[in-house]
Amino acid sequence: MSRTVEVCFSPSLFNHHADPSAIMVVVDVLRASSAICTAFAHGASTIIPVAEVEEALRLKMQGFLVAAERDGKVLDFADFGNSPFNFKREVVEGRSIVYSTTNGTKAIQMASIGKEVIVSSFLNLSATAAYLGAHADRVVIFCSGWKGRFSLEDAVYAGALAEKLIREQGYSTICDSAIAAMDVWQVAKPNLVGYIQKAAQRNRLRKMGLDDVIEFCHTPDYTDIIPRFDGSSLKPFCENVKLKDTI
Repeated sequence: MSRTVEVCFSPSLFNHHADPSAIMVVVDVLRASSAICTAFAHGASTIIPVAEVEEALRLKMQGFLVAAERDGKVLDFADFGNSPFNFKREVVEGRSIVYSTTNGTKAIQMASIGKEVIVSSFLNLSATAAYLGAHADRVVIFCSGWKGRFSLEDAVYAGALAEKLIREQGYSTICDSAIAAMDVWQVAKPNLVGYIQKAAQRNRLRKMGLDDVIEFCHTPDYTDIIPRFDGSSLKPFCENVKLKDTI
C-alpha cells in the first residue's frame, strides 16, 4: 500500500477527508495543539478535551483542573486559559486537565472517526513525522482553523509536516491542499515568525495582549512527546523528552 498524506484546511472541509483508515493529525498552532504539547512536556498525565463549555463546567465541579477559553478569553470558572505559558511544570505535573477551546478541542473530537488521532505542533514536529512514518500508511493533517475558516498558521505547519513526511518518510501526495500547504511553507520557512505576523489569529491575539506566545509556538522540536487521543482523553506516548523547560 502506498503511503499518502493529505491536508484538510478547516473543519468545514472535514467530511471530504474523513478517512477511517488514516491517522488524523490535529493541528492548532495558535494555540491549542502547542499548549497540549507543552503540558505533556511539563509532566501532565492526561488531558481531557471537551468541545462544549457546559461539559467543562460539569467536570470543574467534580474537582478537575480546567483550562478553557472562547475567542481567546478565559472562561470565568476556568483555572486558566489557552496559553502554553500557563502549563508550567509546577502547575501541571502529574495532573489531569480538562481542556476546552474555541477550535482545537472540537477538531480533536471530530477527528475521532480516524484510525487514530494525535495532536501536533511545531513543538513536536520531528517526533510527529517519525511516529507517522512508523505507524501510518495514510495521514490526514487536520487544521483546526478559526470557527470553520482557513487559518494561515495551521496551513504553514501542515506544509512543514507534509514536506517532512515526503522527504524523510517515503510519503507521496496528490492532494492539492497538501501541495498548497507545502508551497506556503516554502515562503514562510526563511523567516517563520516574521511571516506569521500577517496571520489573522496573530492579530487577534495582539489585540487581547496574548501574543507573547508567537515565537514559542513556532519553536521546532521542543519535545518528543506525541499526544494520542483514546476517544475520551489525550495521553503522552513518548517518555524520551527533549525538554528545554524555559517557560
